[in-house]
Amino acid sequence: MSLSLPIPRFRLRWFTPVAEVKLCGHATLAASHTLFTNGLVNSDIIEFDTLSGILTAKKVPESVSNGEAKESFLIELDFPTVPMTEFSVDALSISKALNSAPIIDLKKTIYGDLFAVFPSGKDVTEFNPQFDEILKCPGRGVIVTGVAPPESGFDFYSRFFCPKLGINEDPVCGSAHCALAPYWSKKLGKCDFMAYQASPRSGILDIHLDEQNQRVLLRGKAVTVMEGSILV
Repeated sequence: MSLSLPIPRFRLRWFTPVAEVKLCGHATLAASHTLFTNGLVNSDIIEFDTLSGILTAKKVPESVSNGEAKESFLIELDFPTVPMTEFSVDALSISKALNSAPIIDLKKTIYGDLFAVFPSGKDVTEFNPQFDEILKCPGRGVIVTGVAPPESGFDFYSRFFCPKLGINEDPVCGSAHCALAPYWSKKLGKCDFMAYQASPRSGILDIHLDEQNQRVLLRGKAVTVMEGSILV
């Protein structure tokens, strides 16, 4: 931790039940919320030194209601885009591992996650994962995505499965959207998105892609639901 810099900087690492990972949106949001709400920083911006480089979290006022700003706030996370490459494995074999789901595009992220595109958001929501089969897939985890229905108010749907890291399905995955945003930007011709993660718990993400700097800005909100103490 360094509080002497113009912007406070903290070291941050992320762990699943079985492994350390290089990027995690939810835990970064939670860490930022804790620092902002407990008076541990006197700044609206925090930097984190991580395995993915220096990441920033910014405190953003929520929309004005009846002429008065709300006391609550959003947190904007500034993450690097996650590059992808074409994946040479036969899409049919991956489709069989994904319960015969239709796949119209298949890629792989630099983190080793398969990136499978379904014909529609409906296919994403109706997908019934077989985790024993997903465990057999090459790579780390599996991102599935499809364009959202026009009436939904969203741009695309997604889900993320990573049983190899002890997480069968991530309720809402910020890091996956660092690959999703650049992909859908090319497909939809835009840089601002409302995305829906169609897990059983589900979640909504407000996303901006900074093409010039290859960054993904994710806005979200956190709520403290439990507090405790650790004796050292």
